[in-house]
Amino acid sequence: MKAKVRYRILILTLLPILLTLVSLVFITIYWNISYTGTQLFMKVKADLAVANSMLKATQKQQQQALEGVEESFSFQEEFNSLCRDDESRLATIAEDLEIQRKELNLDFLRLVSVADAQADPDLRLMLAYTSEGNPYSGLMVLNEQRLARLSPKLAEQARIELVPTQKAEMPSKRYETNGLLSRTLLPVPNADGDVFWYLDGGILFNRNTKIVDTIRDLVYEKGTLPERSIGTVTIFLDNVRISTNVPLHFFPRQGEERGRALGSLVSEEVRSTVLLEGKNWVNRAFVFDDWFISAYAPLTDIRNQRIGMIYTGFSESPFVHNYLLNIIELGTILMLVLFVSGLLVYRGAYSLLQPIERIHHVVNAVQAGRNVRIGPLGLERENELSNLAAQFDLMLDLLQQRNTQIQAAAEQLEMKVEERTRSLQQKTRELQQNVRLLNETRQQMVVNEKLTALGELTAGIAHEINNPTAVILGNMELLKYELGEGAETVSEEIELIIQQVGRISTIIRSLLQYSRPGEFNAPLEMHELTPIIEEMMVLVRHSIKQQEVVLNTQLEANCSVEVNQPQLLQVLINLVINAAHAMEGKGQIWIRSRNWYRNDDPQDELLGVQIEVEDEGQGIPPELLSRIFDPFYTTRKDGTGLGLSLSYGIIKRIGGTIEVDSTVGKGTLFTIGLYRHARESSVGIYDGLQFASVTAEKGGDKPN
Repeated sequence: MKAKVRYRILILTLLPILLTLVSLVFITIYWNISYTGTQLFMKVKADLAVANSMLKATQKQQQQALEGVEESFSFQEEFNSLCRDDESRLATIAEDLEIQRKELNLDFLRLVSVADAQADPDLRLMLAYTSEGNPYSGLMVLNEQRLARLSPKLAEQARIELVPTQKAEMPSKRYETNGLLSRTLLPVPNADGDVFWYLDGGILFNRNTKIVDTIRDLVYEKGTLPERSIGTVTIFLDNVRISTNVPLHFFPRQGEERGRALGSLVSEEVRSTVLLEGKNWVNRAFVFDDWFISAYAPLTDIRNQRIGMIYTGFSESPFVHNYLLNIIELGTILMLVLFVSGLLVYRGAYSLLQPIERIHHVVNAVQAGRNVRIGPLGLERENELSNLAAQFDLMLDLLQQRNTQIQAAAEQLEMKVEERTRSLQQKTRELQQNVRLLNETRQQMVVNEKLTALGELTAGIAHEINNPTAVILGNMELLKYELGEGAETVSEEIELIIQQVGRISTIIRSLLQYSRPGEFNAPLEMHELTPIIEEMMVLVRHSIKQQEVVLNTQLEANCSVEVNQPQLLQVLINLVINAAHAMEGKGQIWIRSRNWYRNDDPQDELLGVQIEVEDEGQGIPPELLSRIFDPFYTTRKDGTGLGLSLSYGIIKRIGGTIEVDSTVGKGTLFTIGLYRHARESSVGIYDGLQFASVTAEKGGDKPN
C-alpha cells in the first residue's frame, strides 16, 4: 500500500517534468532533422555547381593546352616546313604531337586537314563553331568503331562491363562500348592567315579517374564531412557510371579492395528525371549499395542533346549516426533529470507515508489470518489517516463476528454437498454404463441386419445368374464342338467368352464369400504379380475402350506372394474400372508394382509387394472418405456399391493392407500391400466399414 501511494506521488510529481523534457527532445530532434536536412541538400546542390564548373574548367584547360601546342616553337617550325614541303613532314609532326599529348595528359592529339575534318561526321559538326578561327570544345559520344579510328587504345578503354544494380532496370546489354569524350577542335592558320589544318585533341571520360578524383578532392576536402562519410563524384554516359569514385565495397573485408563501381547503373527514378525530363535531381538516392545525399545534373553534347549526367554526393549514414548520438545524449540527460527529481520527491514523501505503511502491515497480517488491529497512529484526532484507522479497526471487529457465523453455516452446507455429490456420481456411472450397452446393442443389430440382407441378396443373385452362365458355357462348348476346325477363326473370341463366364462365376462366389466368409476358403498359391496385372490389362481394355483412357504400367516387383489369383485379378479390375469412371472421359491411369520393404529401405526386411493404381479423376471429398468401402454405398447412378467393399474384404482376409489418398480435382491413389505369405488378419473383415470403427486411410475413388 505504501509503495503504491509512494509511486503515485512520484509519478504525479515527475509527469509534468517528463512531458516538458520529452517535448523539448522532440522539438530538438525535429529542428535538427529539418534544418540539417535542408542544409545538406543545399550543400550537395552547391557541390554539384562546383563540379559542373570544374568540368567546364577542364574543357577550358584542354582548349588552352591545344593553344599552347599550336603556339609552341617546335610545332610552328614543323608546321611551317609542312606548308613549304607539301606534307612531307607529317610523320615528324605526329611524333612531336604524341610527345606533347603525354605531357598534357590528353587521350588523343592529332593534326587533321580541312578535307579530313569535313569528311569526318563528328568533326563536321564542330567546324561550324570554328568558322571565325576560334577554337571550340564540347562533349561527344562515339561508338567503338569511331573510337578505334582515333586510337585502338580508346576503344579498349571505353569498354566497361555493366553491373546489375538495385533500384535500376536490368541492363539490356553486357558491355558499354560507347565512349564519352571532351573534344577540342583548334584552327591552325598558316603564315597568310588561311586555315587548312586543325588540331584535334581531347580526353576520354571512360575509366578516367583523375578528373573525378580531382573534383572530389576540391569539393570534399578534409574536414568538410563527418568522420567515415564518403564524398563521391561520378560522370555518367546515359545511365552508366563510366568514371566514378563510388566504392565497389563500402566496407571491404580482409583481402578485398575498395574498388570503384564502374559499370553500375543509376536508379530508374533519377534517370527519368535527369535524362528524360532534363531537370536537376537533389534528394536522397540509392547509390549502388548505400543511401547518399545526392545531386545530379544532365550533360549535353555539341548537338545540345542529353547524353549523360554528372553527380556529386556523400553518404548519409554518418549523419544518421550523429542524429542517433544526439538522441541518445538527450535521452541520457532526460533520465538523469528524472532520477534526481524522483529521488528528491521520494525522500520528501517518506515521513508522510509512515502511517500508511503501518496500515499496510496490518492489512497484510489480517490477510494472513492473524487477529491484529491498527490502534493509535500518534497523529491528531482530526487527521484523515487517524479516522481511517479507527474505522478500519471497527470494520475488522464486525468482520470477525460475521466470519464466525459464516464458518458454522459453511460446515453444515459442505456436509450436505458431499452427500448429494456421492449420490450424483453413482447415478452418472450407472447412466454411462447403460448408454454404452445401448450403443453396442444397436451397432450389433445394424451389422446383423446388413449382413442378413447382403446374404439374402447375394444368394438370390447367385441362383439367378449361375443358371444362365451354365447355359452360356454349355452352348459355347457345343458351338466349339459343332464348328470343329472352323472354330479356329473365332477361337480367341470363344475363349474370351468362356473366361468372362468364368469370371462371372468367380464374382458370384466372391459375393457369397463376402456375405458369408466362413463358408468359403479360396485356395491361396504363390504367384508373381506381373502376369496377373498383364492379364488384368487385357480384360479391362474391353471395358474402357469407349473412353480415351491411357493405361501406363511400371512393373518392378519380382517377389512372389501368396494370393488367390482370380480374387486378386477381380480386385485390380475393380480399381482400374473405378479409376476410368472417375475421369468421365479421357485421361491417364498409372499401374505400378514394387517390392515392399520394412521402413521403405531396400537394405531392410522384404515384406512383400505393393501395387498402386492412380488416376487423374475428380477425387473424393473428405466427408465421403469414411464410407467408400461400405457395402451398397455408391455415388454412381449405375453402380452397385459392392466393388470396393468386395475388394476390401478380399485384401483383408489374407492380411493385406489397402490405403487411399485422394485430392479433389487432382485424382486418387489406391495402394495395396500384400505380404509374401498370407497372414490371418488381426481385425475382422468388416472392421473399417461405416457400421464399425473407421480405419480406411486418407481417401478413395468413386465407389461402384
